[in-house]
Amino acid sequence: MPMLWLRIYGLELDLDNTSERIMHPNTSRLHQEQHSRKSFRTPTTTRDKMAPPAAISPVRDYAVPVMANKSKSSTPVPTTAANPSAKVEDMFGKWDSFKFAPIRESQVSRAMTRRYFSDLDTYAESDVVIVGAGSCGLSTAYVLAKARPDLKIAIVEAGVAPGGGAWLGGQLFSAMVMRKPADVFLDEVGVPYEDEGDFVVVKHAALFTSTVMSKVLQFSNVKLFNATTVEDLITRKNEDGSLRVAGVVTNWTLVSMHHDDQSCMDPNTINAPLVVSTTGHDGPFGAFCVKRLVSMKQIEQLGGMRGLDMQSAEDAIVKGTREIVPGLIVGGMELSEVDGANRMGPTFGAMALSGVKAAEEALAIIDARKKQNEL
Repeated sequence: MPMLWLRIYGLELDLDNTSERIMHPNTSRLHQEQHSRKSFRTPTTTRDKMAPPAAISPVRDYAVPVMANKSKSSTPVPTTAANPSAKVEDMFGKWDSFKFAPIRESQVSRAMTRRYFSDLDTYAESDVVIVGAGSCGLSTAYVLAKARPDLKIAIVEAGVAPGGGAWLGGQLFSAMVMRKPADVFLDEVGVPYEDEGDFVVVKHAALFTSTVMSKVLQFSNVKLFNATTVEDLITRKNEDGSLRVAGVVTNWTLVSMHHDDQSCMDPNTINAPLVVSTTGHDGPFGAFCVKRLVSMKQIEQLGGMRGLDMQSAEDAIVKGTREIVPGLIVGGMELSEVDGANRMGPTFGAMALSGVKAAEEALAIIDARKKQNEL
């Protein structure tokens, strides 16, 4: 393998040797840190001497798509405590002698960047990309990840905080209302509620959102990329000349917001044979994928979301959740923009069950779409 060197701020690093030392399983952290620092070449110029120190995570000299481990279960595994006998109560009354374990700033940087860039490498080839981590997107991810632990599922969320509008009920009130039979999904994920007959009430919408999110993030085959926006769709031509969606084009959300006042800032990509778009109704980032379908002339026009009608809106959204074009399933309020469906307002059952329907649609076609996208 050829020797790899990286020059950062005037410092040259031997990536092969650095990676080997950092990643050796029998080497202590302190030993790794010491040897990692020794791998820098001594600066030879005044400019080099003034350069700040650089830290790197292990790298490869070529990219290899990482496949999901089919032997792994997607069932969340409880974290093993470092000291199982220790309890929070043991800290009471001992704050004068309290002290955190020692750490060096570079350890924090490496712990974050190493894992994040490893995830970028792993999920550059995904099986399913879910665009939007609101109530519909998270519900889709939960059902899909549970049913198929062999699938690599990437969730791309434009906001820093996932959850969309599901952190509160209507008009910034706390309670979340779901019409039956959406209570079945609440039972599935373990969210308590008050039964009001034809509908149920969760005491705070944040309880639903945080519960579903925590369960989704514990699956070993799911990665959430938040503060990341989808700027475009990857497409491929079918034999008959029609297009299918084959992934997404991504960028940091803050970068996407400044394309008009900065020079060209090119994006990144995620290949995936199936994309599930649940970005909500029309807005700065809402209904993005279906608006892009119009500009690509894959659908003639959007139907436009109609006025509020709870009685008809929720049924229409759940029943209409489907693959709009090959490789792109649309659910949630984004679907109302396609079909011209009514909005339902502050009732969330359709969002959860549209996610369930989207997952069912994905399970039915994912293997065919994967075969279609083989190079």
